Amino acid sequence: MSEISALASEHLDIWTTATERRSGAGRGGGKRISFYGIQRLRALILDLAVRGQLVPQVASDEPASELMKRVGQIKDAQEGRGNKAAGAIPPMDVPAGWIAVRLADLANPQAGFAFKSVGFNELGVGLPLIRIRDVGQPFTGTFYSGDYRDDFVVHEGDYLISMDGEFRVATWDGPDALLNQRVSRLQFYGDEVVRPFVALALQTELTQLQGVKAYTTVDHLSGKQIAGSVIRLPSIAEQRRIMAKVDELMALCDALEGESATALAAHQTLVETLLATLVKSADAANWTRLEAHFDALFTTPASVEALERTILELAVRGRLVANSGNAWPTRKLEDLIGPMDSGWSPACMETPAPNEEAWGVLKTTAVQRLTYDEAQNKELPADLTPRPAAECKAGDILFTRAGPMNRVGICCYVEATRPRLMISDKIIRFRPVSDEVNGAFLALALSVGPAAKQIEEAKSGMATSQVNVSQAKLRGVTIALPSPEVQRATVERVGTLMSLCDLLKAQIEDAALTQMRLADAITERAAA
Repeated sequence: MSEISALASEHLDIWTTATERRSGAGRGGGKRISFYGIQRLRALILDLAVRGQLVPQVASDEPASELMKRVGQIKDAQEGRGNKAAGAIPPMDVPAGWIAVRLADLANPQAGFAFKSVGFNELGVGLPLIRIRDVGQPFTGTFYSGDYRDDFVVHEGDYLISMDGEFRVATWDGPDALLNQRVSRLQFYGDEVVRPFVALALQTELTQLQGVKAYTTVDHLSGKQIAGSVIRLPSIAEQRRIMAKVDELMALCDALEGESATALAAHQTLVETLLATLVKSADAANWTRLEAHFDALFTTPASVEALERTILELAVRGRLVANSGNAWPTRKLEDLIGPMDSGWSPACMETPAPNEEAWGVLKTTAVQRLTYDEAQNKELPADLTPRPAAECKAGDILFTRAGPMNRVGICCYVEATRPRLMISDKIIRFRPVSDEVNGAFLALALSVGPAAKQIEEAKSGMATSQVNVSQAKLRGVTIALPSPEVQRATVERVGTLMSLCDLLKAQIEDAALTQMRLADAITERAAA
């Protein structure tokens, strides 16, 4: 049996550096860091706990079979509360002194009641109503003001199970509340078991049921499945020792995660402070000094993203190219471009145009900041006539004019594109009026710095889910414009540095994947 504390210390660098980025919930939710290595360490601790490999067995402990005799007597005395699971328990390996039991022999999984929604409110009237989403998570605020039976009142400390979506076993930590349908409560037979241990063992079994039932995918859990779940049960003395060890090791994991998060935050603060100083500095040599330490400073995806933002900011300030001049003249956008137009948004197929012979309509997601993605289109139905005047061409500058707040005001330059893709009516298109204006530089200048701030202020709408920038306001945006030579050199320099950033991100991703695989290998070996 592995000594888990020693395992945590021996491979500390793996647990703390094996991370992955996860998208946040909701539109514009961003990304957050997940400490994958520490998650695997937590899972290993719990797996060893329920299999009897976390703490040694003590020969003088009373066997679990004796404990179950007393539980059985209590259960028999509580008429009408038993929910006996049919069928023999399949053979399974158990440590000395342990026994395999069904959950129904330890507790009755009480089903919740289907309270009528007419009594639901979010005003705090009546008792809190425990819904699926409230189990093991912050209470979401639904109350019930109608009649109810006392046997559906949940008390603080009761163990609940969410029966749809993610199967969770957790205590209720709030005031008296009502047990809603699709939530089950464990009514234990006496106090002969350590309830947190039973909940941990049951959670392990239910997690294995997640997504699979009989011959089909399932997101629903039945009371029969809960009652029939088989867990390994040690003596009550060993249950206490196990949970004490689990608490100790989980506290260690919490400390590791907290220290790692603090270190990451400190690193990000350092990076952003240095980059902010660089943007404000007039000394071009500072950028050269920073470039010499790219590999040491930019070691996380967030730090590289900060570097990318700084590169663009420096580009429009004339700090990336030598001899680019100190004060660029400003011009209104309308003086730098030809006519503006928007496209067409017919009802299209949900899939992209299958080949270059088929017409498609570009979605607004085809326009990313300084990047054009032609794959983001929808096929034009065969019964609709294409509008060639709306066809996107190389050299176009595209600008998203309508949509959610975070998707409006995005600009890109189209270096190349497949034929027969039309812009939608939520995209504004224009081109430089002469060779004195570099299209790629113009898209860059509209995407960051003073012009981008003007665009942000030009957004209007009743809600953040639907805002707009008018063509008139866009034409009035002022842009600092250097000579054609500096424009071209700036675009080339930005391209080179962005390629370097892509390389850094790929290296970080490869390193993170390696650390995750190491974490997997270590935990799998320890659990074997």
